[in-house]
Amino acid sequence: MFKNSALFRLHLIVFLWGFTAILGKLIHANANVLVFYRMAFAALFLFIFIRFYKKESIKVSKKLFIQLSIIGGFMAFHWLCFFYSIKVSNVSIALSCLSLSTLFASILEPIIFKRKVDIIEVIMGIVIVLCMGMIFKTEFQYKEGIFYGILTALFGTIFSVFNGKIFGKTSSGNIIFYEIFSGLLILTIFYMVTGQIFQMNEISGRDLALIIILASIFTAFPMLESVNLMKYISPFTLILTVNLEPVYGIILAFFIFGASEEMSPIFYVASLIMILAIVVNGVLKSRKNAAVKKVPH
Repeated sequence: MFKNSALFRLHLIVFLWGFTAILGKLIHANANVLVFYRMAFAALFLFIFIRFYKKESIKVSKKLFIQLSIIGGFMAFHWLCFFYSIKVSNVSIALSCLSLSTLFASILEPIIFKRKVDIIEVIMGIVIVLCMGMIFKTEFQYKEGIFYGILTALFGTIFSVFNGKIFGKTSSGNIIFYEIFSGLLILTIFYMVTGQIFQMNEISGRDLALIIILASIFTAFPMLESVNLMKYISPFTLILTVNLEPVYGIILAFFIFGASEEMSPIFYVASLIMILAIVVNGVLKSRKNAAVKKVPH
C-alpha cells in the first residue's frame, strides 16, 4: 500500500515538474525576473517549513555552505537557461533538450566519482546526440532555444552529480534550502554587476501570483517530496519516472498552447527515441546493479 501510494506521489511530483515549463510560458516576465522571484519565494517557503513547521536547525558548517553555494549557482543558471529556452523557442524544445543530461552524466559521473566509463551510457548518449542533431536540422528556427536547452541540460547534470557527492552531510531540507538561497545570492550579485537588477521591478501582479504558485506548489513541495519518497522507492524508480517530465510537459503544452507547440513529425520521432534510450539505459543499469549484488564478496 505504501509503495503504491509512493508511486502515485512520485508521478504527481513529476507531473508538477513538467508543468513548470507551462507556467514559464504563461508568465510574461523575462527569464531573469522569473528565476529571481522563483528562487526568492522558494527559499522563503523552505525556511518557514524547516524552522517553524519541522522545527529543525538550519545550521551547517562553513565548508558545507561553500559547497552548497557552488551547487546552488549551477542550479540557478540551470533554471535561468531553461526559462530562456522557453522564452525564445517553446516548451517542447526546452524539454526535449533535457534528454542530453544522459550524455553529460555519462561523461561527468566517471570523473567526479572516479569510476570506469560505462560504454552503454556512452552509446545511449551518442543516440541522443544524433536525435538532437535531427531536431536541430528540422527545427533550425529554434536554434537559440536549442542552445539554451543544451546549457540547461549541462548545468542540470553538474548540479545533480555534485549533489550526489554531498548527500547525507546535512538534512535534505537544509541541502535544498541552502542551494536555492545561495543560488539567489549568486544571481543577485550577477544582476548587480550586469546592471540587470533594476529589471526586478518590472513585474505585474499577475506574474507575481503565478511565480508564487511556481515557487511553492511546483518547486518547494516537489523537491521536498522527492526526498521523502526515497524512503519507499528505489533511486532507479525515481530516476526512471523523472524521465517522464518531458513527456508530461510536451503533451500538456500541445493541448494548452496549440499551434505554437506544433512541431514536425521528425521532432516527435526523435524525442521518442531519446526518451526510450533513457529508459533502456535505466533498465540495463538496474539489471547490472542487481547482478553485482548477487555476486558473493
